[in-house]
Amino acid sequence: MSIWELLLALAVVLLMLVALLANVLVLMCFLYSADIRKQVPGLFILNLTFCNLLMAVSSMPLTLAGIIYKSQPGGDQLCHAVGFLETFLTTSSMLSMAALSIDRWIAVVFPLSYHSKMRYRDAALILSYTWLHSASFPIVAASLSWLGFHHLYASCTLYNKRPEDRTQFVIFTGVFHALSFLLSLVVLCFTYLKVLKVARFHCKRIDVITMQTLVLLVDIHPSVRERCLEEQRRRRQRATRKISTFIGTFILCFAPYVITRLVELSSVVHVNSHWGIISKCLAYSKAVSDPFVYSLLRHQYKKTWKDMLNKVLKRSSINSSALAGERHGRSVPPRGE
Repeated sequence: MSIWELLLALAVVLLMLVALLANVLVLMCFLYSADIRKQVPGLFILNLTFCNLLMAVSSMPLTLAGIIYKSQPGGDQLCHAVGFLETFLTTSSMLSMAALSIDRWIAVVFPLSYHSKMRYRDAALILSYTWLHSASFPIVAASLSWLGFHHLYASCTLYNKRPEDRTQFVIFTGVFHALSFLLSLVVLCFTYLKVLKVARFHCKRIDVITMQTLVLLVDIHPSVRERCLEEQRRRRQRATRKISTFIGTFILCFAPYVITRLVELSSVVHVNSHWGIISKCLAYSKAVSDPFVYSLLRHQYKKTWKDMLNKVLKRSSINSSALAGERHGRSVPPRGE
């Protein structure tokens, strides 16, 4: 095994472990907090979490085995099943992010009618469409025997072994990425840019009120004035930073893999095998970033997992104190001896 392959194998192991831990923590927060379960976007986050967990326990281990042994791990049936699952989970996670962006768009742009437009029933319908949309492509690929082990990515994924089906497979791959990656990216950009426009409008209104207040308060201390102006700058940057993170992580993680899949279909450009695995690892890294981008760094999830941690630490400290007291009671001899 070369140094490159060793580094790639270590990267897959690290991605797998972090994805498992982070997504399990999101699932625990969802089960622990009734407030999180009541929220409609929680359904989309739950679906995204399950997709990431299944990706971490199915596709990532086989990619690791493919890097190490440089051949297909397991039999054809196992590889076909994992390739089917990988295609379904990748599409479902992309569409879940698009659904979350639609939810934020409705909440910010139409706040008064949000609860009537986005109910649990509506979220369940969107989720059902997501599953049907995601399942349609691997079903077609499985029926045409376009699933298998791809040496370029060391993964069980979409793969055509028959040269006579090349044209059909190229069309299928283009349509698949257009209706998964490109569709989700268009929805993300449209909705989040609308959200950013509304956020900037509200920031301007707040800035006007703040400046008018500062002008009226002539005797205000300069340090207080400076803090108000600093808060204005932070408020303007906060929305831009969040939306840039949502769109930026999506493009950074998925775009290299999608572009590589499309370039690979042309016989003109040769794709290096190391780059193929790196692009696959970047796609896997979305399962690592999603828990932090959409859940664990938000205030409600932060509060929940901190409460869980404090509860565990408090219980362990009580148990240790009780055990120490019991040992102390045994070590002290009774009076009269």
